Amino acid sequence: MHQRASEFAERAHDRYGVDVEVLEFDASTKTAAAAAEAVGCETAAIASTIVVELSDSDRDSDAGARRVSGNRASPDDLVAAITSGANRLDLDAVAEHFGASSAVMGDPERIREVIGWSIGGVPPICHDETVPTVMDPALEAFETVYGAAGTPSAVFPIAPDRLADLADATVVDLTEP
Repeated sequence: MHQRASEFAERAHDRYGVDVEVLEFDASTKTAAAAAEAVGCETAAIASTIVVELSDSDRDSDAGARRVSGNRASPDDLVAAITSGANRLDLDAVAEHFGASSAVMGDPERIREVIGWSIGGVPPICHDETVPTVMDPALEAFETVYGAAGTPSAVFPIAPDRLADLADATVVDLTEP
């Protein structure tokens, strides 16, 4: 098993007492469509984790203070959205939900530094820092969904209600109509 996938499985066990089954593939599962093809499920059953950076004009003046705490980046303006692979995240809806003036896709380097995982393999749980998390209600239509397991070629199956619980996610539709 890839070192990062193994690390994900260990973190899930240590933090949540959950033994996850990591499925690894030769081909990349970096996109929802590729993951669905590899797993053999509908694209909508892929639980994609997208890290978003919020901006608020009132807070922008102290952005440097929020972004770095000592030598470590701060998670203060980051949120995670777990979306169905068939849906597209609505950044304006994310901003509105969190009371921010705008939202943009998170910077890959900052995501790696704060969340602890690289884009394409960001799992919905086991982040280095706790960030507010929302989950697409479309995932609840499935008995099992598949989230990234720390690498662009690994996923893990989980029941959506269990995923929402472990991720401490608020289930709310923030996808594009």
